[in-house]
Amino acid sequence: MRKWIAAGLAALTVLVLASCSGQEDLKNLVEHKSGEEQVVNLFSPMEKTEPNTENVARTAADLTVAMAEEKLGLTVAYRTYTAEDYQDKTYDDVALDRARNDMDDLYLLNPDTILALGREGKLADLSGLDSAQNLREIIRIANTVDGKLVAIPQEVVAYGLFVNVDLFRKYALALPNTPEEFLECCRVFQENGIETPIGANRWWLETFVFALAYADLYNGGNTEAEIAALNSGEARYSDYMRPGFAFLQTLIDRGYVDAEKALVSEAIEGEGEDFLAGRTPIVMAYWGAANSETAYARTDFEMQVIGFPRSRGQMPVMPMTGWGVGARAEHLEDALEVLDTITSDEALQLYSETNRVISPSRNVHVECVPALKPLNERIEEGVYVLGSNAGMSVEQWGNTCRIVRDLLGGATVESCMASFDALQDAALNES
Repeated sequence: MRKWIAAGLAALTVLVLASCSGQEDLKNLVEHKSGEEQVVNLFSPMEKTEPNTENVARTAADLTVAMAEEKLGLTVAYRTYTAEDYQDKTYDDVALDRARNDMDDLYLLNPDTILALGREGKLADLSGLDSAQNLREIIRIANTVDGKLVAIPQEVVAYGLFVNVDLFRKYALALPNTPEEFLECCRVFQENGIETPIGANRWWLETFVFALAYADLYNGGNTEAEIAALNSGEARYSDYMRPGFAFLQTLIDRGYVDAEKALVSEAIEGEGEDFLAGRTPIVMAYWGAANSETAYARTDFEMQVIGFPRSRGQMPVMPMTGWGVGARAEHLEDALEVLDTITSDEALQLYSETNRVISPSRNVHVECVPALKPLNERIEEGVYVLGSNAGMSVEQWGNTCRIVRDLLGGATVESCMASFDALQDAALNES
């Protein structure tokens, strides 16, 4: 992950990686003192030590911040938390602590942190911002807590299956649309000498679970009612999750996923070499990995990114991170103006063109690289599953990632379901 940050990946993508790399420990908090000028304090994981440093490799997020500084006549002071090792607090831990103590104005937050701070009333309601009026409905749903829009992202991060199309053609296989077709592809690969068809790491196998768990909930026309039933306890999260965990167990039992290796493998670093060398036909990754030259942008074979197999067809999975403003921020009004500017259509157009990503604004569209078109087409059709949703009583992305790792470590499907039941019962007791 440190290499990707240094290469200049978008800050938002970096934060999602930190979320699903889940709880990497971080340290070296750097605070920047300002004079008497108008200042907004921004807390994020971006590796930036001087807010005004000239840097040709500035990320897209930095460019939009510079736009806000020029338009509003203020300075955005970066307070960053840089990943170095595993000996200190996680980024999420520090973000929670700082927001609860009103230490900054503007925060870049992971899904579980958005949910926690939103429930505690620590984040300002952003629904009145001009930029909020242009949001895709998916963004509004995912970042609304107790009726308040508490975070706005600069990109929609989508996860999918990265597939070696040449290997599929070699064995006369069509790209899979359903779980049954996917299992058949894995069987054929294995019978032809590819011992482990799926390259996996300890963070992103949860995307399979989400696709199988919530495809009907988000695409069946009854989303609000189903979520209300989950939040009231009328429905059980474990009933939704069971098919996904059972499917993962099947992949493990048949040797299509190496559970022991996955449990200790970091994202991309664990499986990337085999995929790029053509030894592994399938990996899972996020949208930006197809754009980044340090990940899967340059392959010696034809690559496509498709959704996860489901009875409804290929299903993208999209977690949400976003910018939030402290409800009692010292520079509240200025921070809201900065956020309104960096999430305006003008700024999002710049951001999306720089990083070639999906915009949260329904008015901003950027041509994606050819490999991403299958995934993008599904998203533009409105077919997707949310990997995080602040409207759900049980935080999804982080908890599911953790319980999937339990499965990789040898836990049974039923014990994993008991973990979800315990989380739901705790949420019901708190409500």
